[in-house]
Amino acid sequence: MARRLILDTGVLIAYERKSIDRSLLAADSVAIAAITVAEYRTGIELADSAGRAADRARAIAAITATVEVLEYTAATAAHHARLLAHVRRSGRPRGAHDLIIAAHAVETGRDVVTLDAAARFGELPGVVAFTP
Repeated sequence: MARRLILDTGVLIAYERKSIDRSLLAADSVAIAAITVAEYRTGIELADSAGRAADRARAIAAITATVEVLEYTAATAAHHARLLAHVRRSGRPRGAHDLIIAAHAVETGRDVVTLDAAARFGELPGVVAFTP
């Protein structure tokens, strides 16, 4: 049975660079958050050469053509607000974009695939996370 996954930006970058085993995700239902597209596209805007920008643009076009891109909706906002309140109460802040990815994970019943240990996705209520 296919796992339902949401990839964070670091996994997208590793996937594009072929530094993770792509077959690990082949049979899964994979999505990314729209904020992940924005983070990735920031790398296009900041590329050190036109060639690298073009390579990254091709990569994100291929990725978004094959995986579901989750939009930030009112339902996502409700999950996001609960996670924001949780981290504020706990005194352990998280990155704003990471919390949006986590909110999508909770909303859609997906596990977060991450290479970012500092994000501590798995410590958030309702979030399951793993490293490929």
